[in-house]
Amino acid sequence: MKVCGLDVHKDSIFCSIYNGKTTSEVKIFDSTTRAIYEMGEYLMTERVKRVAMESTSIYWIPVWNILLEMGFELTLVNPFLIKQMPGRKSDVKDAQWIATLLHKNLIRGSVIPNSTIQELRFYTRKYMKLQQDKCKLLTKMDRIMVMANIRISSCVSKLTNKSVIMVIDALIKGETNPDNLMKLVYGNTKNKQSGKLREALTGYIKDHHRKVLKWEKEIYDNLERQTIECVEEMERICEEHYKDEMVLLQSLPGVSKITAICLIAETGADMSVFENSGKLTGWAGLRPRNDESAGKFKSKAITKGNKYLRVVLIQVAWAASRTKGSYFMEKYHRLSMRKSNKKAVVAIGRKILVIIWNMLKEKKPYNPNLVCIYDPIKIERKLLYHRKEMEKAAKLLHKEII
Repeated sequence: MKVCGLDVHKDSIFCSIYNGKTTSEVKIFDSTTRAIYEMGEYLMTERVKRVAMESTSIYWIPVWNILLEMGFELTLVNPFLIKQMPGRKSDVKDAQWIATLLHKNLIRGSVIPNSTIQELRFYTRKYMKLQQDKCKLLTKMDRIMVMANIRISSCVSKLTNKSVIMVIDALIKGETNPDNLMKLVYGNTKNKQSGKLREALTGYIKDHHRKVLKWEKEIYDNLERQTIECVEEMERICEEHYKDEMVLLQSLPGVSKITAICLIAETGADMSVFENSGKLTGWAGLRPRNDESAGKFKSKAITKGNKYLRVVLIQVAWAASRTKGSYFMEKYHRLSMRKSNKKAVVAIGRKILVIIWNMLKEKKPYNPNLVCIYDPIKIERKLLYHRKEMEKAAKLLHKEII
């Protein structure tokens, strides 16, 4: 049976057909819609049904969508898993190599979610990008205020506070009286009583400061409007297709509604794709790597994986580790005694992902009573270890006295 290997680039696609014995002449097609349809018709005339391609940036997406519509059996491959020897590769050889591996069933395909998840994922990743852009703009506006000697960032915990936005709006309108600006800041009683807040809001703002601040605030307001529209679309999709999964995930400590939507988008909410929880944690890049040679482990660092899912899980892990009375808080404190805080949070994130796999697999909410906070077996082992260490120390001390 004939198979096809595609080496997809930004402006060109190298197409190679392999029948098990010989490789046909590699044809080069443009990456335009018309050319992709022509390539599909060419493959049909050659009676090719199975096609494999590399997941090169975002260039594979339109090729995948068009060929899938035409009825081909597609496989997407991670380029890292089919790398050729450096110095002996070219675009033509890459296409031939992909076709050869596909014919011999030596290719492990990547997980491609359904169209609904792809749409939801498009919105969630845009939401993350909007949040980053808003933080950058707030930092720019704070820099402008500092140049005008308005140092409100020294008196608040974070720049995303509503009080900061209200002070910026007042400064743009021309307000410079520190007493009036203080009224816009909620709470902050300690700094108000000490006079620190009034001093921080007493500045020397000029017209060019106010004008540039206005420009940045207009961009921020536009991003805020886009964020609201993006969240509305995310909620609409989840309410229609993943309402039960969204409720289940919100039973976990540290998971809000938006976070639950992001987790659904990145995991796909279908755990039948992953054989076990270990496969999911490895796909997310939260599992220690296997790098052993001659009985020695060179590295146990986490692997590369879905960076969007990993970012969300780390945020959830930080929130869960600060939830009083939860298993994750107790586990984080025990891990942080022998590891760095960041490594402890990564471990908590992995545990949370394992729980998410079980929740979505069994369709059951998180039950904190099923988690044993104190493992009696581990505690007994630790006590035995410390008892032996104390006995050794006592014997050494006795010898020194004698």
